[in-house]
Amino acid sequence: MSDFKIFKNWLTQVSFLTEKDCSLFEPFLKTKQLKAKDYFLTEGKICHEIGFINQGCFRTYYLADGKEINTHFAFENEFVTDYDSFLQSKPSRYFIQALEDAEIVTFNLSALQNAYNQSQNWERFGRMIAEQSYKLTTQRVESFLFLDGEQRYLDLLKNQPHIFDRIPLYHIASYLGLERESLSRLRKKIANK
Repeated sequence: MSDFKIFKNWLTQVSFLTEKDCSLFEPFLKTKQLKAKDYFLTEGKICHEIGFINQGCFRTYYLADGKEINTHFAFENEFVTDYDSFLQSKPSRYFIQALEDAEIVTFNLSALQNAYNQSQNWERFGRMIAEQSYKLTTQRVESFLFLDGEQRYLDLLKNQPHIFDRIPLYHIASYLGLERESLSRLRKKIANK
């Protein structure tokens, strides 16, 4: 089985990408294995590639006064990257770390631009990824502007319950903007309702 089969299947499910589009891109793909706790990206480095997750999960975080603040979790069939750093070739403010042993399929900016030049379908794909990135960022910002900690927790529980099966609670607390103890109290309170 090709290392790229999962990625290719996912791409062709994005209906407008054809087998020909995928074949055009395949020579530029690389498969990487990461162990739990390995870094895909560290702060201060330029993010030179996008990774499609075949297996495993990742967290994106930054440091504030020596404290790790989680901003995103990514799982199978999702992308892992610092899109801003990737597009602008500028140093990242983030760390991206594997939380489990992981396998990703990667490609770089020149491969993506080459695909854009050869196929309108790839341009549409690029727009779709940009729109998805914008949507995630907006949802994240608005959750902190308009929801309190309990509402953010309930929203996460409703929309992404799988996170609680695979991500340690202290990482989830950081992601929600809560202290670990506050999240524990909140979980007890909601369980007792």
